[in-house]
Amino acid sequence: MKILLLEPFFTGSHKKWAEEFKQFSRHQVDILSLSGSHWKWRMHGGAVSLANLVIPELTTPDLILATDMMDLNLFLSLTRAWSHDIPVAVYFHENQLNYPWSTTDADVRMNRDNHYAFINYTSALAADRVFFNSEYHKKAFFQELPKFLSAFPDHQNPISVRLIAAKSMVLPLGLNLKQFDNHKPEKFDHQNGAVVLWNHRWEFDKNAEQFFNALFEIADKGVDFKLVVLGQSYGKHPAVFDQANERLAEHILHFGYTSSFEEYAKWLWLSDLLPVTSNQDFFGGSVVEAMYCNAVPLLPKRLAYPEHIDKEYHSTYFYDNDDFVKKVHHRIMDVKYLRVMNSRQYAEKYDWTNLITTYDHEMEQVIESKKLNRPLKEAGIII
Repeated sequence: MKILLLEPFFTGSHKKWAEEFKQFSRHQVDILSLSGSHWKWRMHGGAVSLANLVIPELTTPDLILATDMMDLNLFLSLTRAWSHDIPVAVYFHENQLNYPWSTTDADVRMNRDNHYAFINYTSALAADRVFFNSEYHKKAFFQELPKFLSAFPDHQNPISVRLIAAKSMVLPLGLNLKQFDNHKPEKFDHQNGAVVLWNHRWEFDKNAEQFFNALFEIADKGVDFKLVVLGQSYGKHPAVFDQANERLAEHILHFGYTSSFEEYAKWLWLSDLLPVTSNQDFFGGSVVEAMYCNAVPLLPKRLAYPEHIDKEYHSTYFYDNDDFVKKVHHRIMDVKYLRVMNSRQYAEKYDWTNLITTYDHEMEQVIESKKLNRPLKEAGIII
């Protein structure tokens, strides 16, 4: 089976997911992509650029798999002579109905932000199968979609919500976690104090203020801990990162992005505690990676995180906002306990070796479902 994977924003987690799916799948996966920059322009114009690349191709795939950054309808319309009979699926890493926009974004101030959500909506409508990377993501999308459509003046097409839901399912993010095993330090040079980790993007939705303000408060009490700050910054980043680099200087082991996977993996293995403060995470790939390396997570009771850990252990790994600082402090002081905990067991299920059979099967099912028009029938729509 031949799969053409369309990714107009080929960087970061999107790039890793695409390349690793290609690597592990038993099917032939060909990636057609654009560089991962100017994300808004990619959502608007990426389909045109990729359509121009695919039209001369002579080989017809058995399946087209696009991601949420793609205006799928525009791509299909521009390639209709070639693509009209090809089954199509879309994979949602994130979506613009639920993604929190910065209040400083010009598109929000000028009421243009809804157009990106509309692209996600129509792409899901056009696809034969819609995949979400977590149950939280799927549920949030369908809670928001009716509200989004109800804001339009007429012809709101509520039946389209039912149609999309009927052809949607959860397909967790696949991660090449076993590669971390090759970079585990033979000897751990643990400092006396707990090593606290940040390994997320330096973006406003990750809520770095809550993370660093907690560490400022704990450090001011004279508590000994070490700090590792990883993650990528796309242009301007929250000012609290610069403040932390100065105020927590005596605690810092590493501060900044590392392009070397070997170094990234090393710091994850050497870390003890991962306090997570994100306001938005549809899956949480960086969290799962750290958990696999036995960095013990301290998670908010929201977003996709409760799906990662068995419910009976939530009291150990989760916090309420009003006790966040207290729990971080307690964990730092109990570093010996941290170093015998096993968070890896909750992450292993997301390794590609455990997910790829499901991925390959579901891609095959897209073709079968298209033949039988199953989503339409399951939604109770007569055709």
